[in-house]
Amino acid sequence: MLFKFRPEIEAGIQSGKFVQVFSREGEPLSMAREVATGRIVGHAIGVTNSDAIPLNPLAVAPQLMMGAGHPYQEQQALQAMKALSASVQTLQATTAIIGVGVASTLVLSAVSLWQTLKLRQEVKQLRLEVKDGFINLEQALHMQGKEILQHIDRVAEDVEFRNHRTILARAYGLFAKALSRVQSALNLQDLSTRNAEITAARDMLFQALSDYDNEQLLVGVCSAGNLRRRECVWAIEQAIIMTFQLQSEYQAVSNRLGLLRTAIHQDCQAALESCNSEIELEFLFPEITRIYGHDLAVIESWQAHSDWYQTLPSHELKFLSSMQSAGLESPSTPDEDETNLLLAMPPEQILYNEYKKRSHFASLRKQLEFLVTPDLRQECELYIIKQAEKAGFSALSVENLQKASHLAIANLYFYFRLGNDSQEESERRVLLKI
Repeated sequence: MLFKFRPEIEAGIQSGKFVQVFSREGEPLSMAREVATGRIVGHAIGVTNSDAIPLNPLAVAPQLMMGAGHPYQEQQALQAMKALSASVQTLQATTAIIGVGVASTLVLSAVSLWQTLKLRQEVKQLRLEVKDGFINLEQALHMQGKEILQHIDRVAEDVEFRNHRTILARAYGLFAKALSRVQSALNLQDLSTRNAEITAARDMLFQALSDYDNEQLLVGVCSAGNLRRRECVWAIEQAIIMTFQLQSEYQAVSNRLGLLRTAIHQDCQAALESCNSEIELEFLFPEITRIYGHDLAVIESWQAHSDWYQTLPSHELKFLSSMQSAGLESPSTPDEDETNLLLAMPPEQILYNEYKKRSHFASLRKQLEFLVTPDLRQECELYIIKQAEKAGFSALSVENLQKASHLAIANLYFYFRLGNDSQEESERRVLLKI
């Protein structure tokens, strides 16, 4: 993750006058200090990934991280919660297309990563009608064709999904009321009353979370629908964490972010384990790659900031709050960059299209598992080494494997697995494209 600072701060960093702040674990933070005095001189105004592409997570509000740890950042907190609301509306509305049961290629294409990012932008810009936390799908997807609109109607009539929708609509109602209560609380001058209201709003968010986390919403749902429902859970959890941050409860923020990171890894792994077709993988691959490269990156940095703020003396915390409150720093909003990026196919989809030429279903799914569960890769590396020794491939070493890509390891793993069985030669040749 790369932070962007104002030009004068960037120039100071280049000249050695200023230096970016890092956490004890070496995580880059969104602050810069003056080398001579140690004084904090600026806050980042933007954030990108390693390819200099602005972060655009599915469930996380990127601008939240920029104000993490500042107890009086009401405006940023409200912007972040509004962004989460738009994400929840979009993510849960797409469950009304996926429905319950096996989803077709047409259905998953209509709510792919690319389409979902576009839909969320439409929601943010108030171009779509929203009711009970569900966007008007006929309005949103009228260009998709008659068949997809007919499918939406069929899902709407499905008794099982209607039950799901009732649960989600009730939960979203609580979520929306809780966010409104937080907004009102931030206008209160008395800190005791303000904190009491934020706590009450958090209780409402926990009630909404229990509905979104209802196991009934996962019964009979395909892996793609499962993941979309879990993404709603992650968004509500982030709103809860924001309420702790508004109360300067940094330890609670850090603890819950750690639990959220674990839950995201586990939920992605569960979705992959239940993925049994190329149709579902074509949906999951870009989605999980985006979650790993954007959502988890933001959450990890948010946690690093929260841990760092706990180490700051009171005078630095006061300075940071006054600096932000005075409007000396204003993190840029990603909307303009996001709108431009949405015109092009997401890099995650491009990557999947390229990988399909070099591998096959089982291997592609396995390399995604490596991404979300790194221990699985280590197990496969050990298996490859043992099988390579048996086959007399002395060139394969632990060092070589550790440098290899996830896809290369997955391809090698299945080459040895299938090579021991009586598989078709043509299939083995595909696996050799590492």
